Amino acid sequence: MIREFKTSDFENIYELGELLHSNYRKLYNLDSIINEEYNHLFIYEDNEKILGFIHITKLYETIDIVDIVVDSGARHRGIGSNLLDYVISEYDDVKLITLEVNVSNKVAIAFYQKFGFEVVSIRKNYYNTDDAYLMKRGA
Repeated sequence: MIREFKTSDFENIYELGELLHSNYRKLYNLDSIINEEYNHLFIYEDNEKILGFIHITKLYETIDIVDIVVDSGARHRGIGSNLLDYVISEYDDVKLITLEVNVSNKVAIAFYQKFGFEVVSIRKNYYNTDDAYLMKRGA
């Protein structure tokens, strides 16, 4: 089941977020995010266990995917695909979806290409010393 996150999910989200960034708790204040109209965080839950989430910002007809993460023990079960499908179908008025991905993350790049994303530019040193691809879908 996919649903918008709530305050009781914070600890689970922080734990999953640390799979992406060791300092996720410092980078993202979920108390603030939950009250912002342009930030949305959807979780994938199975048997009351949060297995993944997608965090987006939506401004007008544009979405930026901030983060998408799936618990390492639940990967290759379609959870990431379900989360991305959900956002695409939930916001069918959106004309452009963008994201950044590390140029060395071939698995993620292939995942996004499967959904019609294409590389449009390189952001030098986006991840400290690593470059990122700016990818887009639409417009």
